[in-house]
Amino acid sequence: MAAYLSRLGAFSARHRVLVFVVWGLMLAVGVVGTVTGMTFSEGGFSLSSTESGRALQVMQAKFPATAIDDTKGTLQLVLTAPAGQKVTGATSKKIIATAIERVTEVGHVAAVSDPFAKDRSYVSADGTTAVATVTLTGLTDDVDTDPIYAKVLAVADQARDAGLSVEVGGSIGDQVPEQSPAEGLGAMIAFIILIVTFGSLIAAGANMLGALLGLATGLLGVFALSAWHPIGSTTPTLAGMIGLAVGIDYGLFILARFRTELREGRTVEEAIARSIGTAGSAVVFAGATVIIALVGLSVVRIPFITEMGLAAAVTVATTVLMALTFLPALMRSMGYRVLSRRERTMIRKGVPLPEQAAQRGRRRSFLGGWIRVVMKAPLPIAVVAIAGLLLLAMPTFDLRTALSTPGGEDPDSTQRAAYTVIADKFGAGSQSALIVLVEGTGVAGKLDQVAGMVTAVGDVAAVTPAGASEDGTTAMLQVVPKGGPIDDATRDLVRDIRDHAADVAGVSIAVTGSTAVDIDTNDMLSDALIIYLVLVVSLALVLLIILFRSLLVPLVGTLGFLLSLGTAFGVTVKVFQDGWADALIPAPSGNPILSLLPILIVGILFGLAMDYQVFLVSRMHEAHARGLSPADAIVDGFQRTAVVVVAAAAIMIAVFAGFATAVSPFVAAIGFALSVGVLADAVIVRMIIVPAVLKLLGNAAWWMPRWLDRLLPTIDAEGRTLEAADRQAPQHTDEDVLTPAGTR
Repeated sequence: MAAYLSRLGAFSARHRVLVFVVWGLMLAVGVVGTVTGMTFSEGGFSLSSTESGRALQVMQAKFPATAIDDTKGTLQLVLTAPAGQKVTGATSKKIIATAIERVTEVGHVAAVSDPFAKDRSYVSADGTTAVATVTLTGLTDDVDTDPIYAKVLAVADQARDAGLSVEVGGSIGDQVPEQSPAEGLGAMIAFIILIVTFGSLIAAGANMLGALLGLATGLLGVFALSAWHPIGSTTPTLAGMIGLAVGIDYGLFILARFRTELREGRTVEEAIARSIGTAGSAVVFAGATVIIALVGLSVVRIPFITEMGLAAAVTVATTVLMALTFLPALMRSMGYRVLSRRERTMIRKGVPLPEQAAQRGRRRSFLGGWIRVVMKAPLPIAVVAIAGLLLLAMPTFDLRTALSTPGGEDPDSTQRAAYTVIADKFGAGSQSALIVLVEGTGVAGKLDQVAGMVTAVGDVAAVTPAGASEDGTTAMLQVVPKGGPIDDATRDLVRDIRDHAADVAGVSIAVTGSTAVDIDTNDMLSDALIIYLVLVVSLALVLLIILFRSLLVPLVGTLGFLLSLGTAFGVTVKVFQDGWADALIPAPSGNPILSLLPILIVGILFGLAMDYQVFLVSRMHEAHARGLSPADAIVDGFQRTAVVVVAAAAIMIAVFAGFATAVSPFVAAIGFALSVGVLADAVIVRMIIVPAVLKLLGNAAWWMPRWLDRLLPTIDAEGRTLEAADRQAPQHTDEDVLTPAGTR
């Protein structure tokens, strides 16, 4: 592989103009395809493979009035009388009537229910609270709902001024949160870290340019392909985050190796070929691991998750291609300008900067001292590090997930207050009603029996008929549970009804409704997470065994990833679910973690963890292949790549920390979890645990059964074929090295 990639890098460097043109055309085609054909599909969360999803389709077919209409919406005016009074009093009723009249005059309001209507009364049992439902129509995509919502809030304010306590809940009340300026600041900090790492503005710019080009080309390609296969609105989420992350990592690793080769006295062309042959091999393996894992998301059989995985895989593949072709062309154009000004000055004066001097500098550096400390006491250091991560991971067992947060994500909003008041006054289950769909011949005669079965299950507040189809083959029962939509009791109720469905002969019984759909979706995502984790760990073991020709090194790497993942989950649970850092995090806390977050965290963190593992251990493996002892190989590989891994991690932490300052809990939780996960993986796992454990293992770390070694494909990722070619090739003169293009 090293020889092939070396030739590819050399070709791209020699024909850099052609490479630039091809990438420019790819980008242009993506832009045109996106502008002319980008199509998003509706209902990315449709899960027809679940009972609730299938029953929902049947219900909407049999009862057209229940079909979801995106042009309609509802709001709720929740009105509470002053202490010691009731809403049925003359004064309160007059205020409520005035509020209803004013809301009716708001544009797009089709109707406002009367909470005092005899046939549909919506007044609490103690008479202190009334709820008026506002039905809106004509809410097409071109209609701005903010002014509508603001007018309803103004009516609520007037009712408050008149003496009532009023809250507004409902579907259009979930406003889009503003972005935090710190999100953009994170990208700026990342660029500054690149400048500090390289000591060259040009090298930092090249790294960022390559990452953005790979990300943009991949995403635009996905958008263009949506003309043939529409994608969900959430599909680009994973691709955007992981594409940028690996793009920066891959560029950083290759550019760092390119600079090292230049310092060793190679010409620009030789350094390009060598860096792509060696570092490029690590990039290919890291990228292949991530791509296969992302494609593996399809095993969970959830359509929108599969789409997200495939889109991210396309983006990562594009980023790998960028690193192997565009970067060599860019490096040829930059020449020695990729080095710092001091290094270029020394070269112009005819004083090459030998790698031996850089090696001495690394030994004197902070990271050089770090690895010496780890190597002196590997056992206690490894034990303390592992114990610390396990302690931080413990709260993962308390993780609670939900597809959405009842009443909205912001606990201080009027939407949440409205939800809380209704739950307190009308029962927790009043806003989590289930629909029991009964199908069969003569269902009318079976409804009482079905209702009795449901009631006998327990944790049911009420069961009422909700309608029958015209052909008499389908009927609905509305079941109001005692628990709320995300309570364990409600989840158990759904399962118990399904378990006892066979108790009523002659009909089929299914549970559906928004609450049941959310429960099923959450369960599917939880089950998918376990499947995906097993797939990811198995995949990592196989590919790393092939790359490193070792059994224990891959095992250490994958177990380290699990430690990082557990730490990310554990700390996120304490901060966002339990609210431990509420004063420091702008986003609301105290809610369950959204169901989609864990599987996204696994996908993104796995990609970064494999990058760090491959980049760090590949240089250790390379040193060991050159004949160094296991301990010396660890030190040599660490000193050559630790600064690159730390820089890559610092960049990702800066970017993700920017997202952690968002006011959206979902975005903030992703950013925070990834920041913690990257910090744990790059600093604790890769900088402490991996070298300490490898030191303890000694020669056993690189042991491989001979029979397995013969079975596995041989991949020269260390560049041994390149070294052999170097020994046979004629040596270039000092003039070739000291006066290359791009040094002036």
